[in-house]
Amino acid sequence: MVSNRILIVGLGPGPAEQMTLAAWQTVTQAQVLVLRTQRHPGVAQLLAQRTPPILQACDDLYEQHASFADVYTAIVERVLALAAVHAEVVYAVPGHPNVGEMTTLQLQQRAAAAGVTVEIIGGMSFVEPSFAAVGVDLMDGAQVLDAMILARQHHPMIDVNLPLLLAQVYARWLASDVKLTLLNAYPAEHPVTIVQAAGSAGQSLHTVALAELDHSNVFDHLTSVYVPPLPPHSSFTALQELVAHLRAPEGCPWDREQTLASLRSDLLDECAELLEAIDADEIEDNRAAICEEIGDVLLSAVMLTQIATEEGRFQMGDVVRGVVTKLIRRHPHVFGDVKVSGVEHVLANWDVIKAQEKAAQGMTPGPLDGVPPGLPALEKARKLQSKAAKAGLLDRRAVATAEPALAALLGDAPDAARIGAILWRLVALASLHQINAEDALRAFTVQYRHDAATSIAPQQ
Repeated sequence: MVSNRILIVGLGPGPAEQMTLAAWQTVTQAQVLVLRTQRHPGVAQLLAQRTPPILQACDDLYEQHASFADVYTAIVERVLALAAVHAEVVYAVPGHPNVGEMTTLQLQQRAAAAGVTVEIIGGMSFVEPSFAAVGVDLMDGAQVLDAMILARQHHPMIDVNLPLLLAQVYARWLASDVKLTLLNAYPAEHPVTIVQAAGSAGQSLHTVALAELDHSNVFDHLTSVYVPPLPPHSSFTALQELVAHLRAPEGCPWDREQTLASLRSDLLDECAELLEAIDADEIEDNRAAICEEIGDVLLSAVMLTQIATEEGRFQMGDVVRGVVTKLIRRHPHVFGDVKVSGVEHVLANWDVIKAQEKAAQGMTPGPLDGVPPGLPALEKARKLQSKAAKAGLLDRRAVATAEPALAALLGDAPDAARIGAILWRLVALASLHQINAEDALRAFTVQYRHDAATSIAPQQ
């Protein structure tokens, strides 16, 4: 038994002469032809050669349905209905059937379930003439993405050091959403090119600043937007490549000698310098220094990961996947259906989820767990006090008022400046007695945690 079949044919991006010979012959000889749309530069030429006995276009379905998903489903159902009563149905789509054509996959899946054979007859897509129009060789590296996909993102999930082509920017509101997403990775003045009707006689290019992308209303079903790459070395992948190069045999002797252990102090130093830059920003605009110090912290993280990669322990993909998965899991109020009443509710959920994670790993978490031992002593004390207070092991008000003289010195409404001044004096007092204040506070936190574990934590 020979099953009915559907031929999905690519019409190419422009006039009929850009079609493949196979596509031309299939469409002009079709007895049953379905056009996804008649709004295509080559359709008139095709139909002038020979109008099939059965011809249906699906433009009417775009008017009948509110969402593209519903339109595509209706198109597929129309094609399948014809395939149920005709031995062969030719379904013609713009471009290539496997490039930006949502109905192809759906039709293949539905046809397979119905016992109908589907064959693909390819054609040139919009991609080749679009990149040719802006002078980009695809083999040098390029990215193509549906504008609707990028518009739903908050940060563009692309490599900013590679050319980017955004397809089907069919409306001004979509261009606006695309712009907002791109502005999270590209500067407002970055030039972008609006490509109209690539590969056709009506092809046109219009370059504007990214911030002005949606200032005109030139968008239709033949519009793409080309985003050139940022200057070299602007992407996260460029940083990974550079660090891997430094660690390679032809790289830097110092970088090749580093280990996870040897970089511990460097990481602490870089974090401290970043904190100092942020603190200085309270006095005057310190964005350049903050940017530089964040880069140094990021370099440390990438270097540590590269070392682990070389040792066969894990790779950057594992690091990123782990933290992304954890963030999603710990934010059920954002990515799930959990409702929260405010920040305190969020933090309470966070603690419960972390406890569940540890239990799943066979661990029994204690109330004071989760305070990194390598933290600076002051931050370690703050975190330890916070956990102890949550667990009912510490009354911070009682601790704060235990020394009346200190409480009097602080006054009724102490601010950050006064607290800082008192801490400064305490450091000086410790130094006068040949005591390192950092070491003293760290030793106290260690003792406090030990006492807490034996249920005799003092209220100090």
